[in-house]
Amino acid sequence: MKKSVQRRDFLKTAAAVAAGAGLTGFAGVRCWAAPVANGAPNAEKLGWRLGCQAYSFNRFTFFEAVDKNASLGLKVIEAYPGQKISKDINAGMGGGLSADQRKEVKKKLADCGVKLVNFGVGGCGKGDFEFAKDMGIETLVSEPDFKEFDEINKLVEEYGINVALHNHPKASRYWNPDTVLEQCKGRSKRIGACADTGHWMRSGLIPVECLKKLEGRIISFHLKDLNQMGGGHDVPWGTGKADMKAILTEILRQGVKAVFSIEYEHNWDNSVPEIAQCVEYFDKTAAELAAKKK
Repeated sequence: MKKSVQRRDFLKTAAAVAAGAGLTGFAGVRCWAAPVANGAPNAEKLGWRLGCQAYSFNRFTFFEAVDKNASLGLKVIEAYPGQKISKDINAGMGGGLSADQRKEVKKKLADCGVKLVNFGVGGCGKGDFEFAKDMGIETLVSEPDFKEFDEINKLVEEYGINVALHNHPKASRYWNPDTVLEQCKGRSKRIGACADTGHWMRSGLIPVECLKKLEGRIISFHLKDLNQMGGGHDVPWGTGKADMKAILTEILRQGVKAVFSIEYEHNWDNSVPEIAQCVEYFDKTAAELAAKKK
């Protein structure tokens, strides 16, 4: 009995220490999750899932990116190819991970209450779909060569996984929404756009107008707000020149239910406080828009 009591006291103490340090998953992989934001519960009611693109934390490992995502109260994440998994796993995120390494990644995500839903910007060949299926990924974000689309059209239906065409700035392959629409024409509804609002701004395009063009073909977002049109850098949503309120109003009008990835490409070493402002703005605006819709 004495040993049992001592063990119980030890577990209580250890759990309290873990909680005080902002750690979760005491029985398994620990997740640093000292809360800095409360997620986006109002947005979820609209079918909008908010998470980070791990590229926002490209100075860190994928496990650290998952921790930061969890600290924002966010339940989904988009990974990118090649990010080092952790300090202990010297491998890059992607199809090259071994079965054991994938198991560790899945465990980390589960311990932190985060789901890996999107992956990109990367390839969309058969091997990429196999990786996505194994990891539970819903959408591959990519910029494929035009000649690949007949095969992609088959693969999205075979695997039940989307391909979202991403727009890097002019003059990348998909910088213009018209090109995205042309490649989508006559193809599966699982092929559409990953709307990167910041890169549209860098290309001199107005995000709301691009969204209107892509109506019916929007699958996911790399949502950004920049401090100026034609260039500049990321700023907390609602404080830049993107007209974020108009963007979200248009998305709601279209009835889009999608993953919104925060790809914050500024203040790389300490971006979490600014990303927290984005989360708060997004959820507050979602609540306001929902109230007006009633």
